[in-house]
Amino acid sequence: MEADEVDGVVAAWARERSDLDLTPMQVMSRVARLGQRLDRARSDAFAAHELAGWEFDVLAALRRSGEPYRLSPGRLLAETHVTSGTMTNRVDRLAARGLVEREPDPNDRRGVLVALTPRGRQAVDGALTDLLERERGLLDGLSAADQRTVARLLGALLRRFEAGP
Repeated sequence: MEADEVDGVVAAWARERSDLDLTPMQVMSRVARLGQRLDRARSDAFAAHELAGWEFDVLAALRRSGEPYRLSPGRLLAETHVTSGTMTNRVDRLAARGLVEREPDPNDRRGVLVALTPRGRQAVDGALTDLLERERGLLDGLSAADQRTVARLLGALLRRFEAGP
């Protein structure tokens, strides 16, 4: 198997600190480096559709919700993991660009829903298609079976983090 940058880092630490088990570094350093490269690919895919990452996150949450592509601000908070003040600012900015609009909540006279506009749907759909193409390219060196194995193992690791300490 061909060596990568992490192999060199781990080898140097093994030389300097042979008393330590460096196995976690072999995994987590690779995950971190892959995350950096994925962040760049995601940013490029979104920028090609004149979106920032946070804009894609909000639009994608609305798109995934299914027709009629609208959610309460509270549900958007849960989907995007931001504070209410941040979400208000984001919805304001997306509305100013014509990507979302606020609608009265038919089930709560005091409430509002955030709805994806046709322009917002076009932007998020295009960005998603581009993102998947870029991600497919990043995984190109792995067989379909290896991709499923990596997905399963990363899922197991992520569930541990999501469960908390």
